[in-house]
Amino acid sequence: MRLSAPAGRWLVFTTVLGSAMALLDSTVVNVALPRIGLDLGADLPVLQWTVNAYMLTLAGLILLGGALGDRFGRRRVFVIGVIWFALASLACGLAPNAGVLIAARALQGIGGALLTPGSLALIQSVIHPDDRARAIGLWSGFGGVGAAIGPFLGGWLVDGPGWRWVFWLNVPLAAVCVPVALRHVPETSDPEAHGRFDVVGAALGAAALGLVTYALIAAPQKGASPAVVVPAVAGLALGVAFVAVEKRRSEPMLPLSIFASRQFSAVNAVTLCVYAAFGGFFFLSVINLQVVVGYSALAAGTALLPTTTLMLLLSARSGELGKRIGPRIPLTVGPLLCAAGMLLMTRAGVGAVYWRDILPGLVVLGAGMVVLVAPLTATVLASVDVGRAGLASGVNNAAARAAGLVAVAALPLLAGMGPEAYRSADAFAHTFRRAMPICAGVLVLGAVVAWRTVRSDVLERAGAEAGGEGEGAEAGAVPEGAATEGAVPEGAEGVAPVERAGGAEGAGAEGTAEGAGAEGAGGAAPSERVKGVKGAKAKGAKAKGAKAKGAKAKGAEGAARPPCRPECVYHCGVSAPPLDPGDRRPGA
Repeated sequence: MRLSAPAGRWLVFTTVLGSAMALLDSTVVNVALPRIGLDLGADLPVLQWTVNAYMLTLAGLILLGGALGDRFGRRRVFVIGVIWFALASLACGLAPNAGVLIAARALQGIGGALLTPGSLALIQSVIHPDDRARAIGLWSGFGGVGAAIGPFLGGWLVDGPGWRWVFWLNVPLAAVCVPVALRHVPETSDPEAHGRFDVVGAALGAAALGLVTYALIAAPQKGASPAVVVPAVAGLALGVAFVAVEKRRSEPMLPLSIFASRQFSAVNAVTLCVYAAFGGFFFLSVINLQVVVGYSALAAGTALLPTTTLMLLLSARSGELGKRIGPRIPLTVGPLLCAAGMLLMTRAGVGAVYWRDILPGLVVLGAGMVVLVAPLTATVLASVDVGRAGLASGVNNAAARAAGLVAVAALPLLAGMGPEAYRSADAFAHTFRRAMPICAGVLVLGAVVAWRTVRSDVLERAGAEAGGEGEGAEAGAVPEGAATEGAVPEGAEGVAPVERAGGAEGAGAEGTAEGAGAEGAGGAAPSERVKGVKGAKAKGAKAKGAKAKGAKAKGAEGAARPPCRPECVYHCGVSAPPLDPGDRRPGA
């Protein structure tokens, strides 16, 4: 399907609209937290659970959600996810008490796990390879706009019609998205997706995270009592069981073999440090601006715009810089800048002046995020074989979400925040000043890990290997799975694989190996089932063994696959890294 065709434009519109629901929810809810607490008579642990109930089910089930889309149809699962998310949002807005709100937030996370992987998987599997990078660019650009206006919109809703509209906003978006998807978006699936779903692995992972989170949130009130120690120990035990199950399964949700790459393991360690700090910072800073500095919800949301604006404007250049000088320096300098910005935010106390006490910290933080985030994503994808790029992206995203989840639970405990801390400006200001150095310390640890473990030539090697694996690869094509959030093993997560990723090299060559000659479906990968588009039946053979003939392009300078350029600002600085860089021709 060509992007210039009406059907192509409708598809991009649908995926942007569906993603906007999850994106706006991530940005606007934090702004509403103080008002939710006051309205429902809730203490700080309830606010923590309001954030973490959503993150828990989303992080635990997002890999499974992508696999469901591959098996049963990506449009079908995407639409179900949108409807589920909207109904859960309606329940959040109607919640009469904190318990119902937290339960509805957990249901929202399940809907997010179904719709999030499907949005870019639909672009990947339906849009023609020549137009795919541009389609992803449009998706990324609108995502960046959403990230920028989210806090502002959330603040306006909280100060205007009320915090419940932060959730009800998703209902009209879904009412537009679902009929458009059913009418204009073709169905795609992976005919090679088979075997059992790793439901046991998903349940163990989510339960382990949930129990550890519960123990961390309950600890300030209950101390080292059995009510805290037992869930903590049980959570750790389930984590060990999760690893054991994934190691033994033939088709695990998380194949542990991917961590055999030292670079992949190192970059994910950096991700854990970075997004733990980001998760803790954005949770506490919005509350601090309202409770301590005295801002309204609208003013607090607007105050944070410099970080997302810098990301929106400069992410592309940051990706180019990382390609030119290598990722080691950006992944070291970026966290250090972010740490400096968070230390500067300790000045945001009672009577703080925005331009003098708050803006400098946010600008330095935003600059650090610009330097860090795009090279981080590129390095994750470059540290594994092209055929496992989707899996690498999904694992990295899940790691980032889990890090933010644990940080929101643990940081108030480490900073000494009591359940009623956010009701007192002086008490919250005191603990906020203790929390920011903790976040900065975690970032410094991430910088040290990056400096000692990340190679400067990772991106260069990846480009050279990609060039050797597919002389015929199209310049505008997206590497298999690279544009998919929450990927799962062997290309099963929301992508359009030509061959199973568990096999030979070159599996991500988008079927452009010599003799693969796919036609039809407007550019969908030949091994995909595509329904609902005239002439959508793919013609031509699969790439045998996913290994291109004449793969070694000796001395052919132009044969290399164009470098990955991470420019997606989706979720940047909110809860998870940008996932879907796409490829562009050099200089495009």
